[in-house]
Amino acid sequence: MMELFTVVQLPSAASEITFETPVMFLGSCFANEIGYRMASGKLPVMTNPHGTLFNPFSVAAATDRFISAHKYTEDDIYLHQNRYMSLDHHTAFSSYERDVLTDRLNEVSRAASSFIRKASFLFVTFGTSYLYTLRETGAIVANCHKLPSSLFSRRQASWSEIADRWRLTLDFLAELNPDLKVWFTVSPVRHMSDGAHANQLSKAHLLLAVEDLLGHPSVEGYFPAYEIFMDELRDYRYYAPDMVHPSETAIDYIWEKFCSIFISGHTLRLWNEAAKITRATGHRITGGKSEAVSFASSMLERIKDLKGRAPYLNFAEEEKYFSSIL
Repeated sequence: MMELFTVVQLPSAASEITFETPVMFLGSCFANEIGYRMASGKLPVMTNPHGTLFNPFSVAAATDRFISAHKYTEDDIYLHQNRYMSLDHHTAFSSYERDVLTDRLNEVSRAASSFIRKASFLFVTFGTSYLYTLRETGAIVANCHKLPSSLFSRRQASWSEIADRWRLTLDFLAELNPDLKVWFTVSPVRHMSDGAHANQLSKAHLLLAVEDLLGHPSVEGYFPAYEIFMDELRDYRYYAPDMVHPSETAIDYIWEKFCSIFISGHTLRLWNEAAKITRATGHRITGGKSEAVSFASSMLERIKDLKGRAPYLNFAEEEKYFSSIL
C-alpha cells in the first residue's frame, strides 16, 4: 500500500509529568504554546519568566541568572530616550520609572530562582542561531526593544559555540538540581526576515548543537516539534495567516504528540477537566442574570467535585470569579 504520510518517530520519555512535577519552559514559541496549555489545566508550570527568548545564548544567560538568584540593579538596565529597559528580557520589561522596572525584574528573578530549584523538568526551545550584540558593550541581547539598528551588530553563532555555551549551563544546573531532567527542542517557526536559505542554515546550527548536547548527563532527550511540523504538517492549512507561525490546529496536534510522551491518561483527564473550568472564566454570557447565576453555580459545583478528587489543585481565582457572579 502506498504511504502518503510521513510519520516522525517520537522519543520515549523516561519520566512522566504529573501534578507533582514542576515544569519550566524557556525559549521560543514552542515553550510558550506548550507551557500555556499545561498551565490552563493547572499543571505546575512556569513559562518564560524573561518573556520569549529566541537565541540559545540569551536562554542560557537567563538560566544562569535563575541559578545564581541574580539581584538586578541599575547596572543591568539600559536607558534610551527616558525609557528604562532590560535588554536581557522581552520588550514588556521596560518602564519610564527605573525603580519600577528594577522591582519587577527582581520579583520575576526571585520567583524563577525558587522554581528552578524544585523543578522536575526543564524544556528549552531554540528559535534562531542569529545573535544581536550591543556595540557599546559587546553584550549579547535577548531583545533589541525596537532601538535603532545602528546600536547593534548581528552574527550567526556556530553549532559548536552554542553547544559549548550550554554545556556550562547544564553543569551549573546539575549542581543546583541533580534530579532535573532537561529536554531540548527547536522551534518550527521560520524567521523569514533572514530569508528562506538563511533560516534553514540557522535551524541547522541549532539542530547540530542539540544533537551534541544530548550526550550531557542532565539531558533526557529531544522532542521533535520542528520535524513534526515540517514533515507531518507540511501543508499551508497548518499555518497561521502570516504563513510563518503554526495555526491553532497545528499547535493542538503537536500538543497531543507531547502528551502522548509525557502525560499519562489519568493526569490528562484531570488536566482536561481543569482546563474546561479555567476556559470558562472567559466565557461570554449573553443571557440575563438567571443564566449567569446558573452558569456560575454549575462551574462552582464542578470545582468542588474536582477538588474532592484532586485536592492539590488550586482554583482560588476561578472560585472568586464565579462567586462574584452569584
